[in-house]
Amino acid sequence: MMYKALVIGTSLGGLEALKAIIPLLPKDFPLAVIVVLHIGDNQNDSFIRYLNDISQLFVKEAEEKESISPGTVYFAPPNYHLLIENDKTFALSTDAKINHSRPAIDVLFETAAWYYRQDLIGVVLSGLNQDGAYGLLQINDLGGICIVQDPENAIARIMPSEAYKIAKPQFIVPLHQIADKIIELVQSQH
Repeated sequence: MMYKALVIGTSLGGLEALKAIIPLLPKDFPLAVIVVLHIGDNQNDSFIRYLNDISQLFVKEAEEKESISPGTVYFAPPNYHLLIENDKTFALSTDAKINHSRPAIDVLFETAAWYYRQDLIGVVLSGLNQDGAYGLLQINDLGGICIVQDPENAIARIMPSEAYKIAKPQFIVPLHQIADKIIELVQSQH
C-alpha cells in the first residue's frame, strides 16, 4: 500500500480547519491533496492565494482535464462538482446539488475511492450537513484510511458527527493533531 492522494471535505468552519492542516504538510509531501470546501457561489481565490502564501505545497483551483500531481493542493471550483477520472485527471460537473451542495464532498470522495482504493486517505472536517459521510464510507469500504475531526472541537459538529456514525473511520482526531496524523500515516508506509 502506497498512499497517492489525500481528500478533504469541509463546510462551515472549514477555512479555520484547513489553515490548521495544509500549511503543516511538508514540501516533500508525496500525495496529491484534493479539497472540497462548501462555499456556494462565492469565489475562493483569495483564500487559495492566502493558503499558497503560508504553505509549502502549491495550492490552486482544480481545472477540467488537469492531470493530478503529487505535492499539489487542489480546490474544487465554486459551483462545480469535482470528480476524478480513470486517466488520473479531474472532471468538473454542474450536475444537481447533493446535500444542498455543489461542489459536494461525496462526489469527490466516491470517485477518488473508486480510482485510488487502498491508496487513499479521506478526511472530514467541520461542517453543518451530512455531506462527506457516505463518501468516507466508500473510502473505508474500498480499503482507504479515514480520519474525522473530533466533533468536540469542530466549529460545526454535524458533519464530523455524521461521518463518524456512518463511515466508522479508523481515526477521530482533534484538529490540531490531524496534520501530524496524516504525516505519520504517509511516513509509516516507507
